[in-house]
Amino acid sequence: MRILVADNLAPEGIEVLREHEDCEVTVPENIDAEALLKVIPDYDALIVRSRTKVTAEVIAAAGRLKVIGRAGVGVDNVDVPEATRRGIIVLNAPEGNMLSTCELTMGMMLALARNIPQAAASIRAGKWEKKRYAGHELHGKVLGIIGLGRIGSEVARRAAAFGMIVIAADPYCTPEMARRVEVRLVEFDDLLGAADFITIHSPLTDETRGLIGSEQFGRMKDSVYLVNCARGGIVDEAALQAALQSGKVAGCALDVFETEPPGDSPLLQLDRVIATPHLGASTAEAQAGVACEVARRVLDALGDGPVYTAVNMPRLDPQVLKAIGPYIQLAERMGRLAGQVTAGPVTSLAVTYQGEMNEHDVAPITAALAKGLLSIALGDKVNAISAPALAAERGIAITETKTDRASEFANFIELEAESDADRLIIGGTLFGRSEPRIVRIGDYHVDVVPQGHLLVCTNEDKPGAIRHLSTVLSDYDINIAGMTVGRDQPGGTAVTVLNIDQPPSQQALESIKDNPIILDVKLVAL
Repeated sequence: MRILVADNLAPEGIEVLREHEDCEVTVPENIDAEALLKVIPDYDALIVRSRTKVTAEVIAAAGRLKVIGRAGVGVDNVDVPEATRRGIIVLNAPEGNMLSTCELTMGMMLALARNIPQAAASIRAGKWEKKRYAGHELHGKVLGIIGLGRIGSEVARRAAAFGMIVIAADPYCTPEMARRVEVRLVEFDDLLGAADFITIHSPLTDETRGLIGSEQFGRMKDSVYLVNCARGGIVDEAALQAALQSGKVAGCALDVFETEPPGDSPLLQLDRVIATPHLGASTAEAQAGVACEVARRVLDALGDGPVYTAVNMPRLDPQVLKAIGPYIQLAERMGRLAGQVTAGPVTSLAVTYQGEMNEHDVAPITAALAKGLLSIALGDKVNAISAPALAAERGIAITETKTDRASEFANFIELEAESDADRLIIGGTLFGRSEPRIVRIGDYHVDVVPQGHLLVCTNEDKPGAIRHLSTVLSDYDINIAGMTVGRDQPGGTAVTVLNIDQPPSQQALESIKDNPIILDVKLVAL
């Protein structure tokens, strides 16, 4: 097997590769895009960091490539859909820099609380300003952690050692997981109003982009401190600037920006902003850890072993994939639906299979369910391989059952999602053996095409409900692509599901809710 390391990888990772006697490792110096296109057809594996762009053109030229390894978390420089289409595994190394980012977060909090960078600059300028740079203790302060994954959990442990009171908001964290790190789970809005320090540890997804904006700053305590060592784009930088200038935010520490490098960002002109150039993974230990992790994962993939950190679909036998592929697609969408409709963090998934999929191993289908559920919070950090392990890590119990009981559908998947506050059943099937359909939500029989954006409304089964929904969406210039209604009994309660061409604004959702006939409405992105 031939492995090309196109970017600068720590020597420890190169050594891991070269210890494998069946591998020939090539480490060219600063290979450019043109040279990469010429040599890539000769390699079975490619390892990159952030410099090299693995484009569709590169992937098309790679006739024997089996795996692309990214030494780091993000895979923005890799055309993942094209790699997936060509059956190439794309994997990353999400754990090697975990402690490095955690420790930087703690350093940022200390620097904010004690004005360390500002005081250091002052004394270098020949000043002695003890009173000006008097700070605060971390002890006894409330730390709000947004995203209680691996890094967030490590931050929680260290903050507790400082005597901080730690709370967290994470829609995919179960109470059991929070108890393990001795953190109290709260709702997002409650965290904003209670925390003296807020630190962000969420991935950047469609759901988290702009998560902290003007409205959220308005809900925070006066003189709050904010730390973001996660991803640029989660915090609206214009809103942050306004909050700093008004004094709502006493200080912020940023390792990441919406645009990197940030250039002449006005935030950098503010004395109460501490900024670093995306140093989260920039320690010798983290670089070595990431290099060794990606090297081992690439060797696993070349040896057809399990690949825990693949970010796209695992390789399946072509005949098996042909048989169960449509069910994998259906299951992932059912998981995403459950994750957005179930009230509270899901603590267990029970899935029952009936029909032709039972002739095969249904584990990939179950993994797709878990991936769909977790992808709302984790974005591209979760995949069909890692989803079961990540679900177990979060205390989500998953069980699967095969049955031959008769039903109205020849092939049927039933998903039961439970949380501390809810129990929801979702049923799915295939029409024409290839077209996914959601045919049950809770107690209601429906016919939903699971794609795009959905509005899932619970309403009184009375005249006027559909007219109200249609009128509001029309007022906001939102087109309805499809609609289905299920009800328990005439005049009782109904569920109305609308396929819409674009997501409504918060104002539009409030207008929909502003009618007593509408009992609940949820926006779902599939």
